[in-house]
Amino acid sequence: MSVSGDDVALRRVLMNLLENGVKYGREGSEVKVSVWKEGASARVEIADSGVGIPAESLPHLFDRFYRVDRGRSRSPADGVGGHGLGLSITRSLVEAHGGTITVTSREGVGTTFHVTLPAMG
Repeated sequence: MSVSGDDVALRRVLMNLLENGVKYGREGSEVKVSVWKEGASARVEIADSGVGIPAESLPHLFDRFYRVDRGRSRSPADGVGGHGLGLSITRSLVEAHGGTITVTSREGVGTTFHVTLPAMG
């Protein structure tokens, strides 16, 4: 199964979602990646068993500059934080390729990002 698009942009989508899974996962937990074809679409799911995202944050998660916990430090020492642009950029790249991205999450259980892209052939 293949998708048509910019290799660098699609790699950035996957890397951002994987990095988030690692960053917000529990120590020693895994990040699971699943890929399959469903009809005319390529599906990718990236799931972690991390801290999860509060339900009230989910509608804003892909907004520019939105950060779930505004009190988080952005210091390199703690390895957490950022500018609140990663998921916004990720959504823009997915949509530029004719796809969609959604998220499901439960606090204390984990988060799964669902990416759907048009499949080739």
